[in-house]
Amino acid sequence: MDFRAELASFLKSRRARLRPEDLGVRPFGGRRRVPGLRREELAELAGVSMDYYTRLEQGRTQNVSDGVLDAVARVLRLDATERAHLGNLVRALRHSSGPGARPGPDPRPVREGVRVLLRALDGVPAYVLGPRLDVLAANALARALFGDLDAGPADCRNVAWRIFLDPGARELYADWEEAARDTVVALRLDLGRHACDDRLCGLLGELSVRSEDFRRLWAEHQVRETTHGTLRLRHPRAGTLLLHREELQVAGAPDQTLVTYAADPGTPTADALTLLTMTHTDRTAPSPSGV
Repeated sequence: MDFRAELASFLKSRRARLRPEDLGVRPFGGRRRVPGLRREELAELAGVSMDYYTRLEQGRTQNVSDGVLDAVARVLRLDATERAHLGNLVRALRHSSGPGARPGPDPRPVREGVRVLLRALDGVPAYVLGPRLDVLAANALARALFGDLDAGPADCRNVAWRIFLDPGARELYADWEEAARDTVVALRLDLGRHACDDRLCGLLGELSVRSEDFRRLWAEHQVRETTHGTLRLRHPRAGTLLLHREELQVAGAPDQTLVTYAADPGTPTADALTLLTMTHTDRTAPSPSGV
């Protein structure tokens, strides 16, 4: 992973979305070659030299202070998530200049208590995510909706792999584009947090080679939290479902996230989940997969 290019693209994308006049900058004479804020304008507003900011954007200064990053973030109007991502990219660049990528940590086993909780979530599809959006455990209802999440080949136990490389995902997700964009955002945040994970870099490389849609969405450089939302599914047996997605950090396991999908009581979706719960055994559903 070329973190210099990643940092440069991120900062350029944030400069491009700003209008100089919105920041009180008097445009220079002549036609602007690129949209948004120029490097020299940003540097002046952030209180750093043009040369220093250029080196930062090109990834040629790895010891930049938090104060400078805060100033740049203020001018670019980054939100808290974007500011954290900027810092992660700078740290990733610093670490990547060392020994190089290394295997990411093996996910720690899901605690038995968490597995009991998964089984106890009656009427609520749920699974546990680990690093790189790997599915570590899932309950029976999640398998009924999404397929064999936590078994089979390692590639198939990954949310991003299923979204972009499993043909059934486009049939299952009523809003596939939104689900795919959220997946890319989650991977980009993961990349900043775990810069030297060569398994993550390998996954990104495979998706980039095999999926034009992934390449398109990755180039958008979106950064935001995706810890909750709604999901619409077109399930071959249960019909159209509207679910509330929530992500909860597993206590004592910072690399694990419990993801739940709940329906509003008394709705057709709730009735459909009840029927699936009654009819589905702990076998893999022959439905289109994807998470």
